[in-house]
Amino acid sequence: MNEFEKNTDNCLLNEFGVSRQNATTHQLYRAISKTAFATIQSEWKKPKNKKTVCYFSAEFLIGRMITSNLLNTGLLDECEKYLNSVGKSIKIFENIEDAALGNGGLGRLAACFLDSAATIGYALNGYGIRYRYGLFKQSFVDGWQNETADDWLAASDPWSIRREDEKVLVKFGAQSVYAVPYDMPVIGYFPGNDKAAINTLRLWQSEPVNAFDFTAFNEQRYSDAVSEKNRAEAISAVLYPNDEGYEGKCLRLKQQYFFASASLVSILKEYKNKFSNDFSHFSEQYAIQLNDTHPTVAIPELLRLLTEQENLGFDEAFEICKNTFAYTNHTIMAEALEKWDVKLFNSVLPEVYPYVVMINLKLKRDLAAMGICGNEQNQYLILENNLVHMARMAIYATHSTNGVAQIHTEILKEKALSNWHKLYPGRFKNETNGITQRRWLKLCNPELSAFITEKTGEGWTVNLDEIKKLEKYKDDPDVLNKFNEIKLEKKKQLAEFILKKEGIKIDPTFMFDIQIKRLHEYKRQLLNAFSILDIYYGILDGRITDFTPTVFIFGAKAAPGYRRAKAIIKYINEIAKLINSDERVTDKLKVVFVQNYNVSYAEKLIPAADVSEQISTAGTEASGTGNMKFMLNGAVTLGTYDGANIEIVEQAGEENNYIFGAEVEDIEKIKYTYSPKKLYDENPRIRAVLDSLINGTLQDNASGCFRELYDAILYGTSWHKADHYFILHDFMSYADAKLKVNKDYKNKSEFSKKCLLNVANAGKFSSDRTIKGYAEDIWKI
Repeated sequence: MNEFEKNTDNCLLNEFGVSRQNATTHQLYRAISKTAFATIQSEWKKPKNKKTVCYFSAEFLIGRMITSNLLNTGLLDECEKYLNSVGKSIKIFENIEDAALGNGGLGRLAACFLDSAATIGYALNGYGIRYRYGLFKQSFVDGWQNETADDWLAASDPWSIRREDEKVLVKFGAQSVYAVPYDMPVIGYFPGNDKAAINTLRLWQSEPVNAFDFTAFNEQRYSDAVSEKNRAEAISAVLYPNDEGYEGKCLRLKQQYFFASASLVSILKEYKNKFSNDFSHFSEQYAIQLNDTHPTVAIPELLRLLTEQENLGFDEAFEICKNTFAYTNHTIMAEALEKWDVKLFNSVLPEVYPYVVMINLKLKRDLAAMGICGNEQNQYLILENNLVHMARMAIYATHSTNGVAQIHTEILKEKALSNWHKLYPGRFKNETNGITQRRWLKLCNPELSAFITEKTGEGWTVNLDEIKKLEKYKDDPDVLNKFNEIKLEKKKQLAEFILKKEGIKIDPTFMFDIQIKRLHEYKRQLLNAFSILDIYYGILDGRITDFTPTVFIFGAKAAPGYRRAKAIIKYINEIAKLINSDERVTDKLKVVFVQNYNVSYAEKLIPAADVSEQISTAGTEASGTGNMKFMLNGAVTLGTYDGANIEIVEQAGEENNYIFGAEVEDIEKIKYTYSPKKLYDENPRIRAVLDSLINGTLQDNASGCFRELYDAILYGTSWHKADHYFILHDFMSYADAKLKVNKDYKNKSEFSKKCLLNVANAGKFSSDRTIKGYAEDIWKI
């Protein structure tokens, strides 16, 4: 019996009084996690005498930790053998809930960055919120999205340590709460890698100062007795609470300040232990990266802490802030560039607001010194029209603003933030997003990983550029056949998983066309749905013949308050009901919308995909990272010239992918004259799919939501022009591209060659490369 087995057996016996033979899944999960955790404790505690990067993010979509941690520690095979000894496998942990502490690409990117930095050996620690219920658990009831609490802590959290002695008092006007840190080790990939380190993800939990009012309880005012506890715990209860109303907005702002303030207090405490009250070295010791605008309130908060508590002058404190903070912009969407009502901001954070005013006054002075005066200043001001403009503060009070793909950064510089770029051209940088190949290939696709290692060596695990060696096999029939066998195996595994989870049977010999991402109008799941309906009509009326059988798979969650996104989910589920019940097409078409899409579901879906749907309107998707995951696992991209799609095509070749639709320049030319109604009137195929929203083909239970979608596309709304995301404009181009993919798939050797070339040219899209770029260009490590 080896050390791992012995320690796990002891843990089961001491904690639960059971042996491995009769332990439950949760007991095995906890014991194996604790055993693995113990092996890294000494390495985790090693001091880091180097510059530390602090990654502030509202989201860390880390997924299920046990398998990735076992992989990175080199214990995955030992764990598998241990479980095999009692007739089980690592798959039993698929019943353990994900840590769904993120909503999509932003949170998953943060998790990939943590993995990469630890693997390379950079000191990078994450700071965020330990949401009690994460995002939400999604199910479908009659096709509608239903949300329930996502109790990811049901199986406990063996990968975190509560640091009671480091809790911080955080104040919101009249309310005070404790921020209690839970530290999670971020384990770099150690096997064969002497650079790897163990960093920390610190997540803060909000707790009351006084948990229970005994006097109120004794007076039989039972709700009052726990009101302070409830108010405090609400702050870290749920990721992105609905903020349609005033109370929701207040709660969101509290969340942002809560983790920003607590994190800064802990960082300052750590710094003072080394340098006492000498803050001249602060920006040499720490870099703080703001992951989008959510943590921007950290800027005035650090100013406040340095001036009020450390007695620094405003100008000195501001220079420290500017040299410490850097800002990543993830979107050009106006609604995502956060703005807070001044009255609301001041009521929630009365101690912080004066520092926002001071930053704004300094900005005014700086603009005047550049010759920008009067009304010309308005486009820059942090305080304008009774709003606090967080993105403006993030650009002005930091030393770096970066985009996350080449086209996104160019749009920021030339259009969205061109005024700021003219002022501070040296501050704008590009750092194209990336993904960690450890989780998104080695862990989720062991069959393909082993095959790549056999052909190229193990080096790609820590240097994804090594995967380029696979390219020389592009015309080798044996290699292509093996590649196809692996893809079929992953499709069989997914089909089995979907049958188990959804009760839906799919044929693994079908082509798998997959769109999985956050549900938002600009990502155009509705365009995909329209095209599927068009294919269905085309098969029935004989327009489409010799069609390769295809299953179209969707996975997405809509924000609880986003009514139109929820209507799109209902519409897709109605299309699925229509098509899947029609015996005339059962041998050709299937539509599946999986429930509760999350990281672990993505680990099943991505390796099985033949076609990756990346169809956002050109100029709207900053980067995307799902596109990179699909590419790495051997899917072709069906997409627009948007985000990182452009760079994927540059790397793998346009001939090995399928690009359609208007480009940014095209949209710029037509955006004021575009008439979706004209296209509707002139094109019977467009009219047929759009009319399905209102002619009774598909039912929305008399909610009116389908009619609202129809009207928004043809006539617009008070806040958006008609067909704001150019769905009808791109429809025919998209439909043609979709049918071309379908036709090309019939030539298996040529199609698998395209897929293999995508894998071989995915090296650029490792988050290891991205993190090195941040380190050199922004953090100056």
